Amino acid sequence: MSRYLLNKFLFTVDRDPELVERYRADPADTVRWWEDEQANRILNCHGAESSTWLRFDDTERTALSTHDYPALFELGAHPFLTLTLFIAMFERDHDGLGFQLEYARRLAHFSLPYPDITT
Repeated sequence: MSRYLLNKFLFTVDRDPELVERYRADPADTVRWWEDEQANRILNCHGAESSTWLRFDDTERTALSTHDYPALFELGAHPFLTLTLFIAMFERDHDGLGFQLEYARRLAHFSLPYPDITT
Protein backbone atom coordinates (compact mmCIF):
# COMPACT_ATOMS: atom_id res chain seq x y z
CA MET A 1 0.00 0.00 0.00
CA SER A 2 1.25 3.48 -0.81
CA ARG A 3 -0.45 6.48 0.78
CA TYR A 4 1.99 8.58 -1.22
CA LEU A 5 0.68 7.21 -4.51
CA LEU A 6 -2.97 7.56 -3.47
CA ASN A 7 -2.38 11.17 -2.50
CA LYS A 8 -0.38 11.84 -5.66
CA PHE A 9 -3.29 10.55 -7.77
CA LEU A 10 -5.82 12.70 -5.90
CA PHE A 11 -3.54 15.76 -6.05
CA THR A 12 -2.71 15.54 -9.74
CA VAL A 13 -6.21 14.67 -10.94
CA ASP A 14 -7.76 17.48 -8.87
CA ARG A 15 -5.50 20.06 -10.53
CA ASP A 16 -6.52 19.24 -14.09
CA PRO A 17 -10.17 19.99 -15.02
CA GLU A 18 -10.03 17.58 -17.97
CA LEU A 19 -8.78 14.77 -15.71
CA VAL A 20 -11.49 15.56 -13.15
CA GLU A 21 -14.12 15.08 -15.84
CA ARG A 22 -12.41 11.97 -17.19
CA TYR A 23 -12.25 10.48 -13.69
CA ARG A 24 -15.92 11.31 -13.08
CA ALA A 25 -17.05 9.74 -16.37
CA ASP A 26 -14.80 6.66 -16.47
CA PRO A 27 -12.99 6.10 -13.19
CA ALA A 28 -11.60 2.62 -13.88
CA ASP A 29 -10.06 3.62 -17.21
CA THR A 30 -8.70 6.86 -15.73
CA VAL A 31 -7.06 4.99 -12.84
CA ARG A 32 -5.57 2.42 -15.23
CA TRP A 33 -4.25 5.14 -17.57
CA TRP A 34 -2.90 7.27 -14.72
CA GLU A 35 -1.13 4.33 -13.11
CA ASP A 36 0.49 3.34 -16.42
CA GLU A 37 1.35 6.84 -17.67
CA GLN A 38 1.59 9.21 -14.71
CA ALA A 39 2.25 7.34 -11.46
CA ASN A 40 6.01 7.17 -11.89
CA ARG A 41 6.53 10.75 -13.03
CA ILE A 42 8.33 12.79 -10.44
CA LEU A 43 6.27 15.78 -9.31
CA ASN A 44 7.61 19.17 -10.40
CA CYS A 45 10.17 17.63 -12.77
CA HIS A 46 10.39 17.58 -16.53
CA GLY A 47 8.94 14.58 -18.35
CA ALA A 48 12.20 12.67 -18.71
CA GLU A 49 12.55 12.20 -14.95
CA SER A 50 10.63 9.20 -13.64
CA SER A 51 10.82 6.15 -11.45
CA THR A 52 9.62 2.65 -12.29
CA TRP A 53 8.31 0.99 -9.15
CA LEU A 54 5.11 2.75 -8.06
CA ARG A 55 1.88 0.75 -8.49
CA PHE A 56 -1.49 0.67 -6.73
CA ASP A 57 -2.40 -2.53 -4.93
CA ASP A 58 -5.75 -4.14 -5.75
CA THR A 59 -7.52 -2.53 -2.77
CA GLU A 60 -6.33 0.95 -3.72
CA ARG A 61 -7.13 0.44 -7.39
CA THR A 62 -10.65 -0.75 -6.54
CA ALA A 63 -11.34 2.15 -4.16
CA LEU A 64 -10.16 4.67 -6.75
CA SER A 65 -12.01 2.94 -9.59
CA THR A 66 -15.31 3.01 -7.69
CA HIS A 67 -15.02 6.52 -6.21
CA ASP A 68 -15.09 4.90 -2.74
CA TYR A 69 -13.85 7.85 -0.69
CA PRO A 70 -14.60 6.19 2.70
CA ALA A 71 -12.31 3.33 1.66
CA LEU A 72 -9.68 5.81 0.47
CA PHE A 73 -9.86 7.57 3.85
CA GLU A 74 -9.48 4.23 5.60
CA LEU A 75 -6.45 3.48 3.42
CA GLY A 76 -4.83 6.72 4.58
CA ALA A 77 -5.59 9.09 1.70
CA HIS A 78 -5.54 12.64 2.99
CA PRO A 79 -9.13 13.79 3.69
CA PHE A 80 -8.50 17.27 2.27
CA LEU A 81 -7.39 15.77 -1.05
CA THR A 82 -10.35 13.41 -1.24
CA LEU A 83 -12.82 16.11 -0.28
CA THR A 84 -11.58 18.69 -2.79
CA LEU A 85 -11.48 16.22 -5.69
CA PHE A 86 -14.86 14.69 -4.94
CA ILE A 87 -16.42 18.15 -4.48
CA ALA A 88 -15.10 19.03 -7.95
CA MET A 89 -16.73 15.89 -9.35
CA PHE A 90 -20.00 15.63 -7.45
CA GLU A 91 -20.99 18.96 -5.91
CA ARG A 92 -22.94 19.78 -9.09
CA ASP A 93 -25.22 16.81 -8.37
CA HIS A 94 -26.34 18.20 -4.99
CA ASP A 95 -28.00 21.37 -3.72
CA GLY A 96 -26.06 23.73 -1.45
CA LEU A 97 -23.73 21.79 0.81
CA GLY A 98 -25.42 18.53 -0.09
CA PHE A 99 -22.30 16.75 -1.22
CA GLN A 100 -20.24 17.90 1.76
CA LEU A 101 -22.99 16.64 4.07
CA GLU A 102 -23.08 13.31 2.20
CA TYR A 103 -19.29 13.07 2.48
CA ALA A 104 -19.51 13.69 6.25
CA ARG A 105 -22.35 11.17 6.62
CA ARG A 106 -20.40 8.46 4.79
CA LEU A 107 -17.33 9.07 6.97
CA ALA A 108 -19.28 9.41 10.24
CA HIS A 109 -18.48 5.86 11.35
CA PHE A 110 -14.81 6.79 11.82
CA SER A 111 -13.78 7.88 15.27
CA LEU A 112 -10.53 9.08 16.77
CA PRO A 113 -7.85 8.13 16.21
CA TYR A 114 -8.42 8.51 12.49
CA PRO A 115 -6.45 6.37 10.05
CA ASP A 116 -2.83 7.43 9.62
CA ILE A 117 -2.49 9.93 6.75
CA THR A 118 1.27 10.42 6.93
CA THR A 119 3.27 9.69 3.81
